[in-house]
Amino acid sequence: MGRPEGFDRVRKLPLVGRAADWGMGSSAVSKKTKKAGARIAGLKATESICPYCAVGCGQVVYTRGDELIDIEGNPRSPINQGTLCPKGSSSRQLIQQPGRLTKVLYRRPHGTEWEELELETAMDMIAQRVIDARESGWQTTDERGWRVDRTLGFASLGGATLDNEENYLIKKSFTALGAIQVENQARI
Repeated sequence: MGRPEGFDRVRKLPLVGRAADWGMGSSAVSKKTKKAGARIAGLKATESICPYCAVGCGQVVYTRGDELIDIEGNPRSPINQGTLCPKGSSSRQLIQQPGRLTKVLYRRPHGTEWEELELETAMDMIAQRVIDARESGWQTTDERGWRVDRTLGFASLGGATLDNEENYLIKKSFTALGAIQVENQARI
């Protein structure tokens, strides 16, 4: 989308045209700005989807090698048209936040200190607790004697930071385990 034709005609007038060009074109850019260049020059741009809510806003992720440089809204996305909400705008912090936990921390019952665990150990502990909760809360029949084959030993409450695919897998997994209390707060 360029300037209107009427403006181009005004620019061609002898004295008025020069006045209309003031503050535009190459004279409007300082030497320092010309030397700086584009902020994203030489970066790899990858189109992606925001990892937060299930809306599916488009993002453009700029990287140099393996280093994340910037994330912006994708102007080609029909959903957000280049804009991002506050959570989407800060999604770069998911990776680059200095306080981000990168190890499994565990505090034993009645403990006062956190201890680091190997991921495999933590996953085994979670799996055993799911199995124990399922077995202790298992119901083959309800109070009327009807067969229900379910557990009330655990439930799932999803959130707005989970995408549709994650919620689908959680629903399928918990249902396969016999859980009937599977909910998600994101009503999008």
